[in-house]
Amino acid sequence: MLGLIEELRVFGVDVDDAMERFMGNTALYERMLKKLPDVIKNADVQPDFDCTDYADITEKAHAVKGATGNLSITPLYKAYTEIVSLLRAQQPEKAKAVLISILPVQMNIIHCIEKYI
Repeated sequence: MLGLIEELRVFGVDVDDAMERFMGNTALYERMLKKLPDVIKNADVQPDFDCTDYADITEKAHAVKGATGNLSITPLYKAYTEIVSLLRAQQPEKAKAVLISILPVQMNIIHCIEKYI
């Protein structure tokens, strides 16, 4: 059976980069990971795509980008980086397509974290 770190690797998380950032402190990394599901749920980006002012959604996507970047959750970080860029370029439909494509991966990573922590 895989553990948390090994399962995160399966989902494309750069655990080695994270361990370097967290100076090898797995317990600290896991404590920070525990906060990620709430960050993503509180910054629920998807419903906001129905609005016409994208400042709020850009801010929320930027928050998720930062959190996932700090934790080396590479697939989500790359997707949210693209989402933020597209929103800033006034291309909400393209941003929505990127979000929709990453949601299954995001759900898997969140479920993985919640399963172990």
